[in-house]
Amino acid sequence: MTIENAIKYVQQLFADDCSGHDYHHTMRVYRLAIKIAEQENADMLIVQLAALLHDVDDVKLSPETYETKKNAVDFMKSNGVDDIIIDSVCKIIDEVSFAGTDSVVPSTIEGKCVQDADRMDAIGAIGIARAFAYGGCKGRKIYDPDIKPMLNMNKEEYLQNHNSTSINHFYEKLLLLKDMMNTETAKKMAEHRQAVMGAYLEEFVAEWEGER
Repeated sequence: MTIENAIKYVQQLFADDCSGHDYHHTMRVYRLAIKIAEQENADMLIVQLAALLHDVDDVKLSPETYETKKNAVDFMKSNGVDDIIIDSVCKIIDEVSFAGTDSVVPSTIEGKCVQDADRMDAIGAIGIARAFAYGGCKGRKIYDPDIKPMLNMNKEEYLQNHNSTSINHFYEKLLLLKDMMNTETAKKMAEHRQAVMGAYLEEFVAEWEGER
């Protein structure tokens, strides 16, 4: 019942999101996390809760609750989740996000499964669509050859990198994720999605330059 309630909760919370962090993103991460967790023998309840709640206190979406994880904690407490599980889920949520050179490897296999699932949804065909949805939501240009990607950013630089472009985002984050996957299951899945992004960027540049 708790999982069903969590699904309903995120569906309501993200109903109007147009940034690529919508309900369907959460559900894709949820399904991917379960798939990875089954292969990695992780605690399924913790993985399910962390996957469903991973964005409810995201610093980009809810900066006022980011530090305390208030949304996640309030939901779990109201659904009678054990305090030990609440602590485990909150730790995963804290570790899951990409933070440039400050990105952390989760301390548990459950955290690794959720982080891999979240990163998997940022790459491939869906990752391409989400990159442009997020860029448009933030008023970013699609591409500007005069604006170069900022590489090797730390967490603060990454979060404040407002003048970038959607194409730069591939070089600043998305193309790095394949080699940051934690589990063997995710590493194998990421290969194809990486190839899709590489082919897309090659085509984009060729069309931009008028070669095709």
